[in-house]
Amino acid sequence: MVNFTQITVKDIAKEVKDNCLLGIPADYSGVPMSVTIEIIKNKTKGLRLYCLPLTTIQGDMLIGSGCVNEIETAAVTLGEYGQAPRFQDAIENSKINIKDSTCPALHAQLQATEKSVPFMPLRGILGSDLYKNRNDWSVIDNPMNNSNTNDEKIVILPAVQLDILIFHASKADINGNVQIGRRRELATLAHASKKVYVTVEEIVNEDFFDSELKAAATLPSLYIDGISLAKNGAWPCGLTDYYDIDTNEMSKYAKAAKYQETFDEYMKDFISQNNYSNI
Repeated sequence: MVNFTQITVKDIAKEVKDNCLLGIPADYSGVPMSVTIEIIKNKTKGLRLYCLPLTTIQGDMLIGSGCVNEIETAAVTLGEYGQAPRFQDAIENSKINIKDSTCPALHAQLQATEKSVPFMPLRGILGSDLYKNRNDWSVIDNPMNNSNTNDEKIVILPAVQLDILIFHASKADINGNVQIGRRRELATLAHASKKVYVTVEEIVNEDFFDSELKAAATLPSLYIDGISLAKNGAWPCGLTDYYDIDTNEMSKYAKAAKYQETFDEYMKDFISQNNYSNI
């Protein structure tokens, strides 16, 4: 008997409103593909994707389906399956806006929100073409007197608060705590989000905080607004200790997504299939 109200994947997808700022986990952090398909079916528009620090088939599908207006990311890639074709086409033809970033910068902006400060300083960007194309980043003189460098400059990045975060995880316990393992970037994303929804492979009859070791790998329920049971919810991406990436499906997608027409055909077939249970 669980001590929280379960919701459906469709319920989660309905929380993703037009024009919202949506947190996107990396391909290794638990990609919520079951919800992504429902978002596409809902014809959600104008999404702004904030990737930590990159996105894979999830972002490419959303872009190709016309759901995205803007993306902030360090990379969009299908990894060993090649470029992300719908993203590449969208950038080359100015279909979406892109805020090109770096892994440390993406983390820093969310960490500023975690700490309730308006910005976060960061080294390593000055002098790059990246900084020249980010009007929302600023440069200040280092205000600290203990610096050993005279006239030192430092970049400050604005705090970013996400409207909604959705990710897929292995387990939730009976009290709605979610196991995230070593994927601490999920905690950063959650701390900087107004709403957090999670799909899981299973709900187990225990409380993770009864164990010192499990507690260290757990996102507490106080950060979570809803949980849905979704078997194979990350497919065709993989999930650590549960299933590997589906190489055949990823290869199939990479070939189909090269052109909008074949992408549309692929998506029509993909959506019509019942790839996920407990929707």
